[in-house]
Amino acid sequence: MRNDVIQLSYIAATVLFILGLRGMSSPRAARRGIVWAGVGMVIATAATFLTPGMGNYLLMVIAIGLGGGIALAAGRRVKMTDMPQMVAVYNGMGGGAAAGIAAAEFLRIGQMPTSFAVLGIAGALIGAVAFSGSMVAFSKLQGFIKKSFLFPGQNIFNAAVLVATVAFGAITVLQHLDVVGGPEHLMLTIFFTLALIYGVLMTLPIGGADMPVVISLFNALTGLAVALEGYVLGNAALIIAGTVVGAAGTLLTQLMAKAMNRSLANVLFAGFGAHGGAELAAVEGSMKEMSADDAAATMAYAQKVIIVPGYGMAVAQAQHKIWELAKTLDEKGVEVKFAIHPVAGRMPGHMNVLLAEAGVPYDLIHDLDEINAEFPQADVALVIGANDVVNPAAREDKGSPIYGMPILDVDKAGTALVIKRGRGAGFAGIENRLFYADATRMVFGDAQDVANRLVQGVKKM
Repeated sequence: MRNDVIQLSYIAATVLFILGLRGMSSPRAARRGIVWAGVGMVIATAATFLTPGMGNYLLMVIAIGLGGGIALAAGRRVKMTDMPQMVAVYNGMGGGAAAGIAAAEFLRIGQMPTSFAVLGIAGALIGAVAFSGSMVAFSKLQGFIKKSFLFPGQNIFNAAVLVATVAFGAITVLQHLDVVGGPEHLMLTIFFTLALIYGVLMTLPIGGADMPVVISLFNALTGLAVALEGYVLGNAALIIAGTVVGAAGTLLTQLMAKAMNRSLANVLFAGFGAHGGAELAAVEGSMKEMSADDAAATMAYAQKVIIVPGYGMAVAQAQHKIWELAKTLDEKGVEVKFAIHPVAGRMPGHMNVLLAEAGVPYDLIHDLDEINAEFPQADVALVIGANDVVNPAAREDKGSPIYGMPILDVDKAGTALVIKRGRGAGFAGIENRLFYADATRMVFGDAQDVANRLVQGVKKM
């Protein structure tokens, strides 16, 4: 009877996980999806307490209390602009938890079936890599690590570390199955050490502009690790939930890489964005500055304005002022829309989250495929801190590292107004030809301050 209740609970939790993931695919249903997934997690956790032979209830309750308390405090305090860092940390924690399960199972007295041992060590490898790699991604996003690290023969060295990790993992499995003798715990320790090191080595050379893809990849790896360890534990909820997360993360990773017209291998091994500025000398012309008052007048007398948010808006926390600007323009009879590139910001959906927080209606927010055809009819395209996703070099320069990457066609608008803090290149280190175009005007300054001046300027018109 108890086992039936447990299995029914896991099935219910799985259904809620799937419904939650489906809800999170749409901004309108995202909140409901999160609630469904949360309820599913509560059910799955409660069912685990009913498992026959389960012990250490006090430790479990303490762990849940500590984890839940820390998550609640972090969720309330972390700024919306820091969500990418938080996602990276949570990805890593999931992978680390899966690796911890594997470690506990290998340290347990008694042999596992061969298939369990192999899947357990595979989940441990994937989970450990996801954990340490996610911590590096967090450090890059948070600014603790300010540059990428490249050295000659790096990919070969990393591959050697991976091969060594797999070898020690295989030895650990063979020792656990009593196929070969030796200090099993020492081999297990070396295996985990190498796996953690590989996660760091894998992530260090990747440029900051590729962090959205990296975060998505580690999310997929964490899901796969959880599914594998669920198989070892015989836990249906972990197997299904991990598989769903892994599949969704894999699909999202592929879509993100496609949005940049690059293969996943190129993202992981090319060191793109680690050294930038190579295109600077090839850009002709000069940046033409415009005052906030003149920019406000340009938009106030326009018929259609398309707003393109980027990471600069997130850093300045200017989403609320930008929405105020959009509403002010609308009151003047100006048609306003928002254009979102799939890899704008530092994680998938970063700009959508910020605009939703500011209260921008979903029907005003359009993705690249929906909005690109409208730029030639727009009088003004207002870019707030976006860089590579609006760079015409992706269409025009076959020698550019981002050539072929789909971009927002901002340069086809009547006038492009670009709010930018300084004259430097973007996060990928590539000079933006849009900034030097004849129809582009630069409005330098902090995005929130400039947006406030634009609002006041439009109101005076």
